[in-house]
Amino acid sequence: MIRMTKRLTLATGFSLIFSTFLHADSGVGADPQEFRLALNQSFSVPVTKPLPVSEIPVVDMVLVKKRDRTLSLISNGVPFRVYNIALGDDPIGHKQFEGDERTPEGAYTLDWRNPNSHYYKSIHVSYPNPDDIAYAESRGKDPGGMIMIHGWPNAMKAGMSKKLLNEDWTDGCIALTNTAMDEVWRLVSDGTPIVIKP
Repeated sequence: MIRMTKRLTLATGFSLIFSTFLHADSGVGADPQEFRLALNQSFSVPVTKPLPVSEIPVVDMVLVKKRDRTLSLISNGVPFRVYNIALGDDPIGHKQFEGDERTPEGAYTLDWRNPNSHYYKSIHVSYPNPDDIAYAESRGKDPGGMIMIHGWPNAMKAGMSKKLLNEDWTDGCIALTNTAMDEVWRLVSDGTPIVIKP
């Protein structure tokens, strides 16, 4: 699921940091505790001020925006948590075949989870759907699979942390820091829809 590259997307990191200051200046989620960008911590930019645990809404959809490199937790049509993510090594366009290193686009379901993942924890995206399978088979290819939302690799090498925060490095999965993955793991139930936009 992982393949490190030398393609550094610093612009993404800078734009997210700049976005954080804009949110802070606007008073939206302005608590500095919520803007954490450190090794193995989440870059969590809540759309509204953080809610007490007893008042956290039920997540009824997960929204991924590939271009923005964000994953949002949605309740009743309103995002209340937004996380920085990394994508597949070749992120532009919908995943079509095994090995194309793209993250799928479209409507899927988060249908099962693995607490013993090689990437901290992972939640499975229901790619490929019947249309994905039919398209790949019509071209004599395998559509691929095992697309997950997951944390960082358990076998971390020295110096890898900075790359994981600033590069697209998966083989098509959606990667979060482990702290962010803990929160998604806790708040998102199996069976939750996920919509992945370009």
